[in-house]
Amino acid sequence: MVRPGRELLSGPVEVDETYVGSPEEGVRGRKIEEKTIVVIAAEIRGRGTGRVRLRRVNDVSGASLLPFVGDTVAHKAEVNTDGWSGYKGLAKMGYTHRVLNIKRRQQAAHEAMPRVHRVASLLKRWLAGTHHGGIQDSHLGYYLDEFTFRFNRRTSRARGMLFYRLVQQAVETDPAPYRNLVIARPAANHNM
Repeated sequence: MVRPGRELLSGPVEVDETYVGSPEEGVRGRKIEEKTIVVIAAEIRGRGTGRVRLRRVNDVSGASLLPFVGDTVAHKAEVNTDGWSGYKGLAKMGYTHRVLNIKRRQQAAHEAMPRVHRVASLLKRWLAGTHHGGIQDSHLGYYLDEFTFRFNRRTSRARGMLFYRLVQQAVETDPAPYRNLVIARPAANHNM
């Protein structure tokens, strides 16, 4: 569902990470045991949300987060993040990095960065409602691709064109043999 050569996100963009998986008792913040980390980038379009990109990452270090931004956001764009240290290298990469220190602002995270939090909420709801919690960790990247495809086309007026675009993309991409689908790939190799 990922179109080859698709455009990078542009304009101001919010970037944050979320955790997908079942609730863990006694675990808070960025400490995880059984959950999978998904980083989200969402275009800021006035009060609304433009296009999004999602990717599964191994951890919340700069080594995982910065390549995601570089692969999904246009060079020199404004990137809004929370104060997490994993995003510190964005200015060196040529982005205008705007840090929203949520604790200092005395504002809830979902108020300071509403777009990525809305997308994270919708993703979790979609996974629970559509797939009833039956997702396999090895296929999470494909679920993220599908969610991204659906979200980015949510306002399409020509609903019949969605199927046409899927067929067009299927013809333009290399085949995906079954053995490649069932073998888990490292998160770094899967583009969202």
